[in-house]
Amino acid sequence: MIRRPRPLDALRRWVERTPPPAVLAVLYLALIVAGGLALKLPVMTRQTISLSDALFTSTSAVTVTGLAVLDTQHALTFWGQLVLAALIQLGGLGLMTFAVLVWSALGLPMGITHHNYLREDLNQTSYLRLTRLVRTILRVVVIAEIAGALLLCLAFMPREGLGAGLWHAVFHSVSAFNNAGFSTFSAGLTGYATDPVVNLVIPALFILGGIGYVVVSDIRNRRVWHGWGLHTRLMLVGTAALIVIGVGLTAILEWHNPRTLAQFDGAGARLMVAWFQGVTTRTAGFNTTDIGGLHDSTSLLYMALMVIGAGPTSTGGGLKVTTVVVMALATLAFFRRRTEIWAFGRSIGLDEVLKVMALVAIASVLIFSATFLLIASHEGRFLDISFEVASAFGTTGLSRGYTAELTGFGRLVIMAVMFLGRVGPLTLGFFLATRITPRVRYPRGQVHLG
Repeated sequence: MIRRPRPLDALRRWVERTPPPAVLAVLYLALIVAGGLALKLPVMTRQTISLSDALFTSTSAVTVTGLAVLDTQHALTFWGQLVLAALIQLGGLGLMTFAVLVWSALGLPMGITHHNYLREDLNQTSYLRLTRLVRTILRVVVIAEIAGALLLCLAFMPREGLGAGLWHAVFHSVSAFNNAGFSTFSAGLTGYATDPVVNLVIPALFILGGIGYVVVSDIRNRRVWHGWGLHTRLMLVGTAALIVIGVGLTAILEWHNPRTLAQFDGAGARLMVAWFQGVTTRTAGFNTTDIGGLHDSTSLLYMALMVIGAGPTSTGGGLKVTTVVVMALATLAFFRRRTEIWAFGRSIGLDEVLKVMALVAIASVLIFSATFLLIASHEGRFLDISFEVASAFGTTGLSRGYTAELTGFGRLVIMAVMFLGRVGPLTLGFFLATRITPRVRYPRGQVHLG
């Protein structure tokens, strides 16, 4: 008797033959399509929206970006906002991490295939710390988002009422921890620009989500500083430096700008707004002032911060802080004529440096290509368009008001940049991790550089 092949068998064979990062990319794409179709349901919106609107919103949510073509407060019903929050949570947490949490809750064993996908999704090279890391992720997510929602109730409930205030608090807690930047207020958080609770809780959530689960696990389980790994030290030092640079330069450049900081009375209020905007540019994407009113110099600074992004195994995007730090260390080693790269008493291998070079090169080509395509097909200021692309690549969500100007083609370009900014490093990591021992060695040649 001839057994006919079943679709599940074909799917299983495809999964076994396909590299884990590629499978994960397909899963993210499937989630985006499912989210877009869900948002098209009549119960999700207060008005008829196009398929383009739904797919763009779903892409922005799954990639935890925050660029919006719909008014989340007025265009989406409660159910639409709930779907949006679920997409943000799945995209920020990671599909395989979420699947493993469900697997563990049901008491089901994990096979080697599941470990492979989880290892790629969390950007890990070893199986040993996966189980412990997943447990840490679960604790951090639950504790941070519940605590954040409860604290934000103190700010939102007095103005919005009990029920509405609670929902705003829950949504913003999920959005902030996952560095998504979506807000259930049409004007963002501009109405809470000087609210101390919002200015403390929201940044605390997206900084915690942005430093990465590995760093949180290291801090929780090891002795302070000397017991921390090199990755944790580089992340904390790099994050602190970027926060100081972002906040300090925002205050200096925007202090007398009437459209941003100068509209607030008193040095305390201006510093509070400078603090919020200086740290949110990394990948969070919330705003407490008019982003379109920023000076060009500040916008250029924010573009750099958005491209750098957050940390590996985090809810944020971008090149990643450690990538930029290793690139800076390699540059410093070159100028000092050193053949080894090291930091905090630990050396950094050539493999990591080559990976950094590849990541920077690919990111540069992607950003340049997307900017060129948008400029060639759209009318508008170069700064506004390039800011939009940088925001999409860093999965940040800040915009100088250009998102609404995108045509259908422009939306496709930005959606592709958001998608690649979120899942691109996974696919790249697979190819970088594949080693082929050369059978032939060639004589060294000389190339003149610089």
